[in-house]
Amino acid sequence: MSDLLLLGLIGGLTLVLLLTLLAFAGYSGLLAGVAVSAGSPPILNITVAYKFHMGPYGETGRLFTESCSISPKLRSIAVYYDNPHMVPPDKCRCAVGSILSEGEESPSPELIDLYQKFGFKVFSFPAPSHVVTATFPYTTILSIWLATRRVHPALDTYIKERKLCAHPRLEIYQQDQIHFMCPLARQGDFYVPEVKETERKWRGLAEAVDAQVDGTGADTMSDTSSVSLEVSPGSRETSVATLSPGASSRGWDDSDTRSEHSYTESGASGSSFEELDLEGEGRLGEPQLDPETEPLGITKWPWELSTPEKGKE
Repeated sequence: MSDLLLLGLIGGLTLVLLLTLLAFAGYSGLLAGVAVSAGSPPILNITVAYKFHMGPYGETGRLFTESCSISPKLRSIAVYYDNPHMVPPDKCRCAVGSILSEGEESPSPELIDLYQKFGFKVFSFPAPSHVVTATFPYTTILSIWLATRRVHPALDTYIKERKLCAHPRLEIYQQDQIHFMCPLARQGDFYVPEVKETERKWRGLAEAVDAQVDGTGADTMSDTSSVSLEVSPGSRETSVATLSPGASSRGWDDSDTRSEHSYTESGASGSSFEELDLEGEGRLGEPQLDPETEPLGITKWPWELSTPEKGKE
């Protein structure tokens, strides 16, 4: 009898553990639907304190932790500039930090000085008129892991099917939700100066290699040239301006700053939000597809975002 009682107790505890894990996963967003749409941005123009990172996206957890430890009540933000499926991990670029202010509000000089003391830079992002956006529950650490595996493929599919030019990719951690946002306008205003600098360096390296190959009369499609160009973004250069404390905007133009290995290659063919039909004031209807444009394949995001510290409001 005692053996049967022990087995029953073990079985009961195992069942309770499994139910607890399932409940935890469900609470974290396992069963949450992912609805992707094009419309107004989830935030206004913002001022952010950020650190630039070039390397595997899985290494950004320390930046989230660092920014949250400075001011836990602020919202975290990450901007990803490269498709990690197409760009080598050590060449992937992103900016991670905290949102200092939003809208007409200006960040306090004390807050700016505090972040700059720890090596963060201050920059301003506009509020684009239209974006591709999605949300996901942010209730536990597991929510982030689930979001990266469910939301990014959904965004890729939406952008690919509508042949939109939507970049870069932003993640905003706000209270109990993660907001994903891909601007359809003013994309150049979301590229921090470090991204421009790396593109200039890579472009200069590619031009130097091309000049050397042309000078020797060798084939420009040689192995050496090909390897160099694979990590050399060829986007158009736009002007760069850093944000001074108290400034509300930057002097960038609206040029397309996509690199040749931007994540927009997961489906974007260059269409902008202007090609979408509008239904009512301030809302977007379903975009019309161009039958003459060849659809591109879907590129998945096979990376795992490191967990940011979740600050309490």
